Amino acid sequence: MPLTREVGAVNEFGESVKVSIPAERALTVYVDKREVVTLMTLGAQPELLVLGFLRNQRLLQSAQEVHSITVDWEVGAAAVKTHKGIVDIRARTAKRVVTTGCGQGSMFGDLMAEVDKLVLPVASLTQAQLYGIVNAIRLQESTYKSAGSVHACALFRGDELLLFVEDVGRHNAIDTIAGWMWMNGINGADKVFYTTGRLTSEMVIKSAQMGIPIVVSRSGITQMGHEVAAQLGLCAIGRATNTRFLCYTGLERLQLRAPG
Repeated sequence: MPLTREVGAVNEFGESVKVSIPAERALTVYVDKREVVTLMTLGAQPELLVLGFLRNQRLLQSAQEVHSITVDWEVGAAAVKTHKGIVDIRARTAKRVVTTGCGQGSMFGDLMAEVDKLVLPVASLTQAQLYGIVNAIRLQESTYKSAGSVHACALFRGDELLLFVEDVGRHNAIDTIAGWMWMNGINGADKVFYTTGRLTSEMVIKSAQMGIPIVVSRSGITQMGHEVAAQLGLCAIGRATNTRFLCYTGLERLQLRAPG
């Protein structure tokens, strides 16, 4: 399916121009025929998005619990079939918190209650690798460059780009990365998560749930995002553009260059 479409607009000179805008599609997720959530998405990798969403909501403990995920864009639905069902799914999806994520992100249950159980691995990133990450994102061909209005997330090993995902909301992009990691059995211990969006509490929690100890953002961090990152010992780096950045928490994980 096309990720962008062409529309007409008028520029600052009063001229009619053709421009590209990103697609935005509603995808209603059903688990064992029970409606769970409707995600607004670019629609690039819907199966991975759904799998990652279920993982980050802690509705599933293993990708092996899923029998199949079938996406039908004609009706805007993703049907998830599990092998044994999800225990207490009604109660576990009853409490819904609308987050600060773009595209009306939502988190089921009180995920903050589980933060104390998360333990992040020992890991580090050099300043040179950080600059390599920022440069790799700058050079990446993207929907944003052609159409704007989307967020990007990426997974790195050091400064090696492993996966780049764009969507209308950054929470969708991180869920897609989570689904890809889960499907391929990839550990987060030596990985770095990058996002163009701000580091809110849900972004920090999702990164930690994926076992990723270092996150980098082109934007900043919220108060709750900062508190959770500090609590977990997660290295949160923001305002990362060109050679500028701010390390908000977990400085011990960042190897700074010697002055001079």
